[in-house]
Amino acid sequence: MVFAGKSAYGEFLQSEEKIATNILADRLVLLESQQILSKEVAADKKSKFTYRLTEKGVDLVPVIVELILWGSKHCPTILEPALLQELSTDKAGTIAKYQHRVQGPENQ
Repeated sequence: MVFAGKSAYGEFLQSEEKIATNILADRLVLLESQQILSKEVAADKKSKFTYRLTEKGVDLVPVIVELILWGSKHCPTILEPALLQELSTDKAGTIAKYQHRVQGPENQ
């Protein structure tokens, strides 16, 4: 969601991770129950839902960035080189940029 800009179930399902449908559905329900994500009916199609980070979820962006940086140092990664470069040169600015990008209208 944060770095790839995905917000719909189908978009998550098409990700490189190839997560199983039941696992994805369970994870989305869990993240919603923990108030990290909010789920809304899509404006373009009433049978489709979109997911957004809540304020609590946006607050996790710095934690996610630290995990990305740790992983890129200690493990092979599929992280986009441009994002890794951006994080390496201006971590605080990059965090602020992505937090602003994913904030829902209720948080702006």
